[in-house]
Amino acid sequence: MAITIQYERPVSHAAHWARRLALFSCMLFIAVVLSHRFGPLTTPHFLALAGFACAMAAVAVLLAAFGLARLWQVGARGGKASLVALLFSLLPLGVAGAAGYSYFYKPALFDVTTDTAAPPPWLAVPSAEQDWLPRAGAVTPRDREIQLEAYPALSGRRYEGALDRVYQGVRKVAAAYGITITAEDGLDNILADLEDLVVDPSKAAQSSDALGEVPIPEARPLETPIKPHIGGAGDVLLQGEWRSPVFGFRFDVVIRLREEAETTLVDMRAASRYGPHDLGIGADLVEGYLKALDAELLGIAGD
Repeated sequence: MAITIQYERPVSHAAHWARRLALFSCMLFIAVVLSHRFGPLTTPHFLALAGFACAMAAVAVLLAAFGLARLWQVGARGGKASLVALLFSLLPLGVAGAAGYSYFYKPALFDVTTDTAAPPPWLAVPSAEQDWLPRAGAVTPRDREIQLEAYPALSGRRYEGALDRVYQGVRKVAAAYGITITAEDGLDNILADLEDLVVDPSKAAQSSDALGEVPIPEARPLETPIKPHIGGAGDVLLQGEWRSPVFGFRFDVVIRLREEAETTLVDMRAASRYGPHDLGIGADLVEGYLKALDAELLGIAGD
């Protein structure tokens, strides 16, 4: 009498738990990113929740590896579940890997500028509750030396154009680049240039009848009260806010315009609002903005 033996494949519970954990970690990571980019979630809370999601994804990868090992050894069910878990874990772990690379291989700076000797001053010093991300209160000369070593090509721009012309380009590029201007100072320097072009019509008519008579421009009254000037006497300062396109990291920005010998010098400063390390985003922001400004003011850029 023949005896029929039916072989039943074992089931890898680790593989199925890996799929559940990986799916949950991926959905949590996406929700946290969207809440930080478009919602009220601050960067310290974002980093804590994103780190938790990445930790769960790492556990899911370990369980998936155990499930694949069981599949290889005894043919246990769960191979597809392990592969799905690995796919869902790619997003949080991939972003964490890229952030970790920038953290360890880029300088630990949170404030960068094109003028390390005399950075553009803040109109309103940025402040935010750092929670568990403490950092030094002020930038030291050593930090500026580290910046020069890491980003030697980060420098200001000189344009062979009037202050008002460059100011218009700076405002236009800032709006296109996503920088929201929140404060300005030194606009009276631009108004003074524009007032030189204002001529009284009655005096202009009289000058046509008398040779050698030159109309005297009349001063235009300022519409806003005079405030204490920050920076150099001829500087124009613009301070604004910027958020990175994907993850929404917040940066404070200040742009300085200075007229020198019929040219206008533009310097920029960017500081991460949270944490002691900007992962190199600040330098990319400054370089990208200045390249866009070069394209906008093409034809009047100097050396």
